[in-house]
Amino acid sequence: MKTLSLSLLSTAVIAALSLWFVSAAILPEMLAEAPISAARQALLSSGVQVGFVIGALVSAFLGLPDRIHPGRLLAACAALAALVNAALLVLPVGGNGAIAARILTGALLAGVYPVGMKIAVGWGVRDRGFLVGLLVGAVTLGSAAPHLIALGGGADWRVTVLLASLASLAAAFLALGMRLGPYHATSPRFDPGVIGRAWTDRRIRLAYAGYFGHMWELYAMWTWAGAAMAAAFAVTLDDAAALSLARIATFAAVALGGLGCIVGGLVADRIGKENVAIIALAVSFASALAAALAFGGPPWLLCAVFLVWGASIVPDSPQFSALVADFAPASQAGSLMTLQTAIGFALTFVTVQATPIVVGTSGWPVLLALLALGPAFGLVAMLRLRRLTAGSRDAG
Repeated sequence: MKTLSLSLLSTAVIAALSLWFVSAAILPEMLAEAPISAARQALLSSGVQVGFVIGALVSAFLGLPDRIHPGRLLAACAALAALVNAALLVLPVGGNGAIAARILTGALLAGVYPVGMKIAVGWGVRDRGFLVGLLVGAVTLGSAAPHLIALGGGADWRVTVLLASLASLAAAFLALGMRLGPYHATSPRFDPGVIGRAWTDRRIRLAYAGYFGHMWELYAMWTWAGAAMAAAFAVTLDDAAALSLARIATFAAVALGGLGCIVGGLVADRIGKENVAIIALAVSFASALAAALAFGGPPWLLCAVFLVWGASIVPDSPQFSALVADFAPASQAGSLMTLQTAIGFALTFVTVQATPIVVGTSGWPVLLALLALGPAFGLVAMLRLRRLTAGSRDAG
């Protein structure tokens, strides 16, 4: 039953999260059909992050996962998100309605990702590092899917939108077949008092800092990797070949991160969550700088750099959440993780929205180098956390 339920959960999350980067994957075809300003291009993607933050906070305040069966809640949100995403088929390209649809899609996905994590951890205690890694890995694979769907859909971006909506609708049916694990428990509603603990408990504060550094680069890289590589490849390839190669490379890079989450979760239970995060942040930092240096060079070299970057950029994500849960009182763990996630996704709005502006003024290499600031900041925080926890263990 555990294996079946986790398999259904992972597949459902992959399918539903395919909605997240739909607009980024189809942007070249949309631009060929209608002019879209740089600000609106960014809003089509960053709007999902804004909606996710709003949805996560509303869900936490209302205690929806505690009052509604989480499997049914996930199914309802996935089905509604499929319908909202399908609205892009009839709304004006890049218009206010399309941006509003992306925001609402993000809000509904807040009923998929956090709720899926709640279901996953209900299936174990000792292997929760792996369980959280499995869930985030599914989120990552789902985020990669639109680039592969767009490649198969060809020049008609509406095919990609339709297929992603159908995938999310299928996720709703899969979610209805899931069962809850023996360790499933309710979580408290969001408590504004946890903000004080997030600041006064240095361990939690450092885990937050590591997560914020990670989020600085993550969604900007995921959103704009295809556009960056397409621009770089166009130096030596024709536009059609450059776009196809960029989509394949982007899908592979993001998908590798999903596999890295699963491996990282297994390793974290052996070597420590802080160490997994430190390794991932260090490699991600180096990869961002390498991407800036390799931009415009041989396509194979930039592809290789993005593949390493994609594999290393996300395995630390589930470990930040697990660390907060480790350090927090059981009665506040859910609220503290909700707050962490909400602030982190709010930060992604800034970097995703700023990317086309920075690229327009300074170019892709500068933007890629600036993204390295995030993992550098997170790495410093996690090194401090490791010293702090090591000192606590020694004192004990």
